[in-house]
Amino acid sequence: MKKYLALSVLLLFSFTTSYAQIEVSTSLQEAVQKAIEKNSSIKNKELEIEKLNLQEKSVWNKYIPTVEASAIYSYYDNKTTIDLPTTTVPIINNPLFEGKSTFDNYGNIFNGGLMAKTVLFSGMQIPNGAKALKQKAIGTEYLKESEKDVIIKDVINTFDQIALLNEVEKLLNDSEKRLETETKRVSKAIEQGLAIPYDRDKIKLASLELGSKRVELEGKRKLVYRKIRYLTGFKDSEINTVQYNLVPYLITADKLNTENKQEIKALESFKLAYEYLLKKEKGTYLPTLGVFGGVTHSSLFNANTTTPIITGINAALYLGLNELTISPNWMIGAGMKWEVFAGFERKHKVHEAKINIEQVQNQIDDTKEKLQLLLENNLVNYSVLNQKLEIVSQQDKIASNNLNLAIKQYKEGLINISERLEAENDSYKASLNKINTLIEQRLAAIETIIATGELTKHISN
Repeated sequence: MKKYLALSVLLLFSFTTSYAQIEVSTSLQEAVQKAIEKNSSIKNKELEIEKLNLQEKSVWNKYIPTVEASAIYSYYDNKTTIDLPTTTVPIINNPLFEGKSTFDNYGNIFNGGLMAKTVLFSGMQIPNGAKALKQKAIGTEYLKESEKDVIIKDVINTFDQIALLNEVEKLLNDSEKRLETETKRVSKAIEQGLAIPYDRDKIKLASLELGSKRVELEGKRKLVYRKIRYLTGFKDSEINTVQYNLVPYLITADKLNTENKQEIKALESFKLAYEYLLKKEKGTYLPTLGVFGGVTHSSLFNANTTTPIITGINAALYLGLNELTISPNWMIGAGMKWEVFAGFERKHKVHEAKINIEQVQNQIDDTKEKLQLLLENNLVNYSVLNQKLEIVSQQDKIASNNLNLAIKQYKEGLINISERLEAENDSYKASLNKINTLIEQRLAAIETIIATGELTKHISN
């Protein structure tokens, strides 16, 4: 790991910054992909996009004719009361319909039909409504891509924590081996009267401190593994197969901007959606035109009407009807609906649509400023960590040399056990600080690229 780090630091400060690249291994890329596939927020965004696409199709489908078939059968039985002016029949000289007349009626009615109708012109409400939904789906897609960047960062940084813990374990193993060697040497020296038990106890105390750090290490490892299982769905055996080199990420500070940031593109799409909705609301001032056509079948059968008793014949008449059918009854026509005045409701909706557009534009302007500030902040942080990485690498090298020197001096009796253990502790801290700084540098590089909205473009195997 030290070899890779030294080489990367050399490249970082000797090459010209002409590119930005986030290198990940194939196994790490697979973990990232699994995390994206598993993420519930991403899944919900995809479902939301699917719903919006269906809604868009539903709006366009209003141009497709609808065909309705209907069939109605009814039986009626009623009394009808009629009050007509009295009429006298000239021949028999008898009055008809004198006063109120009540008729008893019953019969059967059947009506069936097939009717088709469609919209010809909707005042452009249909196309503008469909385009608004389309832009909303595009904006949601951009938000989904933005969430992918966060997932990629989270997965890489979490696996970096495993790499950090693995390096810490190596440092602990190396320290324990050195202290074990010192313990044997001091124990032998005590037997020969060349050392005192105090030295052995100091080494024992240092070993116990390393044991405490190992317990803390294992606790952190469990938490990190649990997080990766949550992110990717991997088993521990699959997590252990992810291998890559923990090296600095090299990015260029030139030509980085926030123009392609997904959040801005999403807001611009949402603004365009509101603009189409404004056009849709304005379309309500125009008439709606449609056409219809179809065929019906109507029949009255087994009907009967009983009249009141007629003067002169002193009897009621029974008028029967076997069948009265109208079929086929073809019809075709056109219709127009024009809501001339709607009580200012349309005016208020148009005003509301304009307010929505203005609100989104304010969000766009504010987001652009915030993202630019975030990019500049991330670049400064990245630059500082690059410089810090060079410094801590030198500190680690010096601390390692001091440790080797302290081991030799302690063997020769030139320093006491406290100074020897202090050199051991300094070397451990310097190595740990170097690894932590490296991980911070990698995270700062990823966050800087995320601020540009182009993280996926800069990832390579």
